[in-house]
Amino acid sequence: MATKIVMEALSPTMEEGRLVEWKKTEGDAVKVGDVLAEVETDKAVMELVARAAGTLLKQAVAAGTTVPVSNLVGWIGQPGEAIDGEAAAPAAPVAPTAAKAPAPAPAAPVSTAAPVPIAEGRVKASPLARKMAADKGVDLARVAGTGPEGRVVKRDVESAPVGGAAARPGFVAKQETGPAYTDTPLTQIRKTIAKRLVQSIGPIPTFYLTTEIDMERAADLREQMKAVNGDQGKISFNDLVVRAVGLSLAQHTACNAWWQDDSIRYWNEVHIGMAVAVPDGLITPVIRNADQKSLFEIGAESKVLAGKARERKLKPEEYTGSTFSISNLGMFDIEHFTAVINPPEAGILAIGSIAPVPAVVDGEVVPRKRMRVTMSCDHRVIDGATGAEFLKTLKLLLENPAALL
Repeated sequence: MATKIVMEALSPTMEEGRLVEWKKTEGDAVKVGDVLAEVETDKAVMELVARAAGTLLKQAVAAGTTVPVSNLVGWIGQPGEAIDGEAAAPAAPVAPTAAKAPAPAPAAPVSTAAPVPIAEGRVKASPLARKMAADKGVDLARVAGTGPEGRVVKRDVESAPVGGAAARPGFVAKQETGPAYTDTPLTQIRKTIAKRLVQSIGPIPTFYLTTEIDMERAADLREQMKAVNGDQGKISFNDLVVRAVGLSLAQHTACNAWWQDDSIRYWNEVHIGMAVAVPDGLITPVIRNADQKSLFEIGAESKVLAGKARERKLKPEEYTGSTFSISNLGMFDIEHFTAVINPPEAGILAIGSIAPVPAVVDGEVVPRKRMRVTMSCDHRVIDGATGAEFLKTLKLLLENPAALL
């Protein structure tokens, strides 16, 4: 009996998935564990694997289709085996040539590397090719694909000319002709972001606390560590903030909490979510037990997780379970902003840029490197004084960074 292939819940919060690309075609032999397709979840692009051996009898949905969890996407069985009570369709018979006009002479065989013209409708392209095209300002509809079934792949975009002025990353070159606008279907990650924002902004009674932190000593510490240890000792300001937040949460457990409708969960472990921008949204990989890790460990782990996040390769256990989050836009020269709480967490810290500003030191006005941070607090869990005490400890640690070593 043929086995159904269904859309699996590949992440804890996944409700539907977009089948990005079939890795097996109908008629291919399949072993248990073989990758059948790539699926875009609400957090990452993951692999849908075979749970049975045999032959891929049918692809029930086309690439690019969004399918709810547990819905059918295909069938595995033996060649010619019935699918859901129906016999497999036989090969189409060849029509007799006498009753029809003579068929035109067959075209000369095409090399497998030759481009295949793109048919009208949705352009077939790999996720990487789509991102590269957006960065270069290349219209995929005008690119001939050399991949399977005319699919546009990396090499096609690399060789495609860019129309008009040179495109900058994130900007698409202007088309001389064409529609006045383009409606782009929501990606799974963008759908999830929209849903979570509605859950956060409306129901959560949020208040904000802002403080300014002197980062002169932190900057000196970074330079000293690099001078002593070279690139091995290189740490970022974000690493310092993560370490300081971890230690502060360990002291102020009232801020390291989840709202759960009928209870408040106060965590004894500190798991910090670190917001990372990806091409089509935002994802928050988690530094687990951040209060117990050294600056070097936090720095190394942050780099690995951020890289995997941008490549959409994070595993569910790497982006779930945070107890508090950090959003840092300082590298974009943003002085101050407020971040949206990620429920069920009760707080998130928004980090602004570090810049020299006039400050009074020993009765004199001198330039000092300063950083503004704003804490968004769920008032159902965190009171004003509670949040203020947390920020006071954080400020003390960052202004005396030797305590972070």
